[in-house]
Amino acid sequence: MNIRDMIPFLEKNKKDIKVHCAIGTNNVYDQLNGFKLGHFKENQEAQSQKNFNRKYILSLIYCGKDEWLFAGIYESLNVIALPAGGYKYDTRLTETGAEYIGRAVIGFKKEFRQSYLCLEKYLDRFDIIELYRDTVKVLFPGYDKVDVSWADLSELIKTESWKTALENQKGVYLITDIHTGKRYVGSAYGKEMILGRWNNYLKNGHGGNVELKSLEFNYIKNNFRYSILEIFKPTTSDDFIISRESWWKDILLSRNSKFGYNKN
Repeated sequence: MNIRDMIPFLEKNKKDIKVHCAIGTNNVYDQLNGFKLGHFKENQEAQSQKNFNRKYILSLIYCGKDEWLFAGIYESLNVIALPAGGYKYDTRLTETGAEYIGRAVIGFKKEFRQSYLCLEKYLDRFDIIELYRDTVKVLFPGYDKVDVSWADLSELIKTESWKTALENQKGVYLITDIHTGKRYVGSAYGKEMILGRWNNYLKNGHGGNVELKSLEFNYIKNNFRYSILEIFKPTTSDDFIISRESWWKDILLSRNSKFGYNKN
């Protein structure tokens, strides 16, 4: 079934609709996380260029290879240029197709980089491949797939699925500065587990680490990403985890001030 069969409005107004194929800047699932956390409208309204030069926006979010989650049809009301660069749109989520938001998955093979499309050129290729019973929820993606910004982590870590996954695991983790490319390797052991350790970073940005204390908290919020290198059972000895942390520091050169923030 094509999406036009489910939402006839798209066929009738296709020349007035710009498609937004939303993919995260630093991680392909950032926009999906933002949607699950209720931030998608705000994220979409911030643009580096005047990308929405039509009356309506059909919002699709990347959720897997050739798969896009329907995030709604927005009306573009106004746009202003920001003093620091970029544009801020004022949009309104319409009621058209609202019952399918977060439920309809569209198959679309996008083999090009352009993310802002004229609907009439691609509508024939937007087929519904799945319709969930309920709106997508925040789920823990798996330890090997964790790669989130400070902002997303601060929200995700409050959800039940993330708390459950992180509160009973020791581990070695990686913090990456996407502005400089520098890395920080850390470990979570003792009673803190990964959940407790990462909550410390969310409180002040540095978690007590000497090199990170030199950075402004706002800088950390805007530029740090968090991922997991290895996980261990709670019964794993702290000495073993510390040895693995040291091994990763060597591999990633994070003790070298050119490449990392680890002091020792």
